[in-house]
Amino acid sequence: MSNTTFKKSEVFTISCAHMLHDTYSSFLAPLLPLLIDKLGMSLSVSALLEIIRRIPTLFNPFFGLLAEKTGVKYFVILTPAVTAIAMSLIGLASSYSILFILLFVSGISAALFHVPSPVIIKEASGNRVGTGMSWFMVGGESARTIGPLLVTAAVSQWGLEGIYRLMPLGLLASFILYLKLKNFGNDPDTANQKIRKPQEKGDTKKLLKKYMPFFSILGAYLFFQAGMKSAITLYLPVYLTNQGASLWYAGISLSVLQFFGVLGAFMSGNTSDRIGRKNTLVITSIASALCMALFLKFGNIYILAFLGFFLLSSGPVLMASVQDTQTHMPTFMNSMYMTISFSITSMVVFFVGLLGDGLGLHTTFIICNIFAVGAIPFSFLLTKYV
Repeated sequence: MSNTTFKKSEVFTISCAHMLHDTYSSFLAPLLPLLIDKLGMSLSVSALLEIIRRIPTLFNPFFGLLAEKTGVKYFVILTPAVTAIAMSLIGLASSYSILFILLFVSGISAALFHVPSPVIIKEASGNRVGTGMSWFMVGGESARTIGPLLVTAAVSQWGLEGIYRLMPLGLLASFILYLKLKNFGNDPDTANQKIRKPQEKGDTKKLLKKYMPFFSILGAYLFFQAGMKSAITLYLPVYLTNQGASLWYAGISLSVLQFFGVLGAFMSGNTSDRIGRKNTLVITSIASALCMALFLKFGNIYILAFLGFFLLSSGPVLMASVQDTQTHMPTFMNSMYMTISFSITSMVVFFVGLLGDGLGLHTTFIICNIFAVGAIPFSFLLTKYV
C-alpha cells in the first residue's frame, strides 16, 4: 500500500541535502561580474556557461532509469561533494575551456541529484505531496539565498581565486549525509525510519504518448516563464553592477530575491494542496509578471522581495503536478519534467544573453517581462491533464 503519512524526518533530511548541494550550484550568478572581467566575456558567452552546466540534464531520462537499478540514496550522498569541488575551483579557471569543464561536471552532479530526490520526497510525503515538495524547494531556494552571501564573503576575504577554501564544507556535507542516509531503504519493515522506494515498471513509449499533451502544455508554460526567471536570477548582479551598484549590494539583492523565493516555495506547495494546483499557478503567474514590471519601473529592493516570492513559487506546484500523474514510473516522469525544464531554460538563457549584448540588460528585462505574460493562459490548462 502507498504511504499516506507525512514523514517529517525523511522530508527534512532530503530537503537539507538539497540545500547543501544547491548552495554550491548558486555560486555562478554572483561571481559572473568577476568572471566576465577576468576572462573578457560578453553576455552571450557568459550565457554559454549556464548552458554548459545544463547540458547533462538532457540525459535525465537515462539518469532516472539508472537510479532505478542502483540506489537513489548514493546519488544524494555523493553529489554535494562533487558539486562543491567543481564549483569551488571556478575562481582558479584561467580559460574558457577549464571553466566549461568544471561547470559541465557540476551539471552532471546536479542532474544526478535532482532526478531521484523529488521521488523520495513523494514517497515520504504521503497524501501531502504539495507540502513535501514545498519543503524540498525551500531547501533549494534557501541555498540560493545562502550561496551568494557565502561566496561574496569568500571573495571579500580571499579574492576570486581563493574560494577553493569553501570546498571542505561540501565534503563534510556528503559525509554527514552518508551517516544519515546509509540505512535508508534497507529495511522495508521500518517505514517510519527509512525510505523504501518501490521498483518502477512500465512502458515508457506508452507513457510518453499518453502524457504528451501534459508535457506540451508544461513546456509552453516553462518557455514563457524561463526568460524572466533566468534573466533575473542569473543576470541581476550584472544588471545592478552595470548601474553602479557594488558587488556586495548586488549579492545582497540576489539573496533578498532568493530569500523571499524560499518563503514563496514554502507556502505555494501547501497552498496548492488546499486551493488546487491550477489556481496557485494562475496567481503566481500574474503576480510575478506584475512585480517584475514594478521592479523595472522603480528599482526598489522591496519590490524585488515580492518578485522573488511569486516568481519562485511555481516550482513546488509544477513538481507536485508531475507527481500527481497516476503512473508506476514517477522517477521517469520527474526526469522528463527536469529535461524539459532545463532544456528550455538553457535555450532561453542564451537568447537572453544575446539580447543583453545587443539591446542592453534593461531593455532585455522588459522584453522578458512582456514575454512572461504568455505563461498565464497555460497555467489555466496545465493541471487539466493531471
